[in-house]
Amino acid sequence: MITFIDDHREVYGVEPICRVLPIAPSTYRAHAAQRADPAKASPRVRQDLVLMEQIRRVHEANFGVYGARKVWRQLGREGVMVARCTIERLMRQMGLRGAVRGKETRITIADKALPCPTDKVNRQFRAPQPNRLWVSDFTYVATWQGFVYAAFVIDVFARRIVGWRVSRTAHAGFVLDALEQALHDRRPVKGGLTHHSDKGSQYVSIRYTERLLGAGIEPSVGSVGDSYDNALAETVIGLFKTEVIRRRGPWRSLEAVEFATLEWVDWYNTRRLLEPIGNMPPAEAEARYHAQLEAPAMAA
Repeated sequence: MITFIDDHREVYGVEPICRVLPIAPSTYRAHAAQRADPAKASPRVRQDLVLMEQIRRVHEANFGVYGARKVWRQLGREGVMVARCTIERLMRQMGLRGAVRGKETRITIADKALPCPTDKVNRQFRAPQPNRLWVSDFTYVATWQGFVYAAFVIDVFARRIVGWRVSRTAHAGFVLDALEQALHDRRPVKGGLTHHSDKGSQYVSIRYTERLLGAGIEPSVGSVGDSYDNALAETVIGLFKTEVIRRRGPWRSLEAVEFATLEWVDWYNTRRLLEPIGNMPPAEAEARYHAQLEAPAMAA
């Protein structure tokens, strides 16, 4: 109503408009005075104005994908104690909302002619420490130059992305590149690490399986071949599609997708709050794990 009066006051006048709308002229003038001089506003209004700036900062700093719950969590981590319902109310006023996930389309195709490792995970996507269980999957992105594909390798312990690759083709070589990045970055000790994927032909190819075995990694493939057998990888890819691909398209080229993926992976690993690991970023969760291991050694 305030905006409507602002837009039409020069033509109709404030009082005639207020006789039609359920608002008193004095109420409108009080709002106008507060906008001209915020010091005249009530303590609650002044507090809301400060919070709105902080909410906008957090929302913009996180790709505009955080909803009220994540904004509330991040402000809490910064020491700003405020009720979640207040964040929800102010975000509605500001027209801010989080990213909403949609239905995913499966693109990996099982090759029944290829030998397939057994399912050693059985939908239990938990790991007691880093480099014990990795999951892999890939998805597609439509660009003006045709489809491109993005593959990810995720460490289950803190859901950290440890390898990724963007390619114009969905051949086995491109998912192998993502695995090579993970191996180079993490350098896992041979033995004790399991790699899980779906039954896509790229992941059960001879080249991929031989590379896993050569690195001392035990391969595992979903027994049924549906999304639940690789649910954690599906979840991370769902976030990628929701927070990057759908919000920032249309995409011109592979290079544009690749750069956006690089930005998102860095943000996801180091700043994005993940509720399943205690509302902290994956890198922080891993750092806490290693700090807990070092504490008894230092004490001794």
